[in-house]
Amino acid sequence: MIPAAFSYARPRSIDEAVKLLKKGDGSTKIIAGGQSLLPLMKLRLARPGQLIDIGRLAELRGVRKIAGGRLAIGALTTYDELLRDPNIVHALLRDALPRIGDVQVRNRGTIGGAIAHADPASDMPALLLALNAEVVARSARGERTIAITDFFKGPFATALASDEILVEIRLPAGSNDYGSAYCSIEQPASGYSLAGAAVVVGRSRGGTGPFDDVRIALAGVADAPYRATAAEKAFLASARPGDAAAHATDGVSVASDIHADAEFRAAVAAVQVRRALEAAIARAG
Repeated sequence: MIPAAFSYARPRSIDEAVKLLKKGDGSTKIIAGGQSLLPLMKLRLARPGQLIDIGRLAELRGVRKIAGGRLAIGALTTYDELLRDPNIVHALLRDALPRIGDVQVRNRGTIGGAIAHADPASDMPALLLALNAEVVARSARGERTIAITDFFKGPFATALASDEILVEIRLPAGSNDYGSAYCSIEQPASGYSLAGAAVVVGRSRGGTGPFDDVRIALAGVADAPYRATAAEKAFLASARPGDAAAHATDGVSVASDIHADAEFRAAVAAVQVRRALEAAIARAG
């Protein structure tokens, strides 16, 4: 199909982009790689009045080290660029990135676009939840940092204000005391997760004692990505992956659709949590 009519602007800087966005009438959309927005526009499920194309802003691309050994990922960094960057040491990213979409999606789709779009079945939101990432947003009013746990508000809904652009994602420093993994089962045609589990497990004080820090996040299971806090508590209490897996979907309404009903999804989610925990534990120092 053909998208509904819209106007188009290509700013030459992020400052120009936020000024254009401020002038928007509420139907303005930011476009970068376009791998999520354009298909919706072609189906007329999205009808923006204006597109602001930030896809050529070099200042929003790349990975750099910041204070404390953390990493700052520019919002326009593609999946493929992130996978190939030598600074990326978190194993769960290396598990997930080669399997996201197809070659075209990985070379055009951007990390910032993926989480700003907030598709419930997208892998990247769950990965960032498990990593305790931060999101940096900019508007004409200035810049603010949003904890990833406060970022996702529902299906295709985030904490970004209508005049804000996501400019950067910040990851914690890697540590030999931690291990991580991502396990998922995908819908074969689309590559989207029917159930994916992102896990980070470690010893916050070092040493070789019991694990005292665990983060388990799921994609594709509910109407938004979420931290499986009941599963985390179960693991900290017993250190057994199977105990955590039994609580993977506690407190959430499991999605049911043409691809998988709720009972199947819940069962698959439990399997993915167990597998991801086992892999993360094996990788922890």
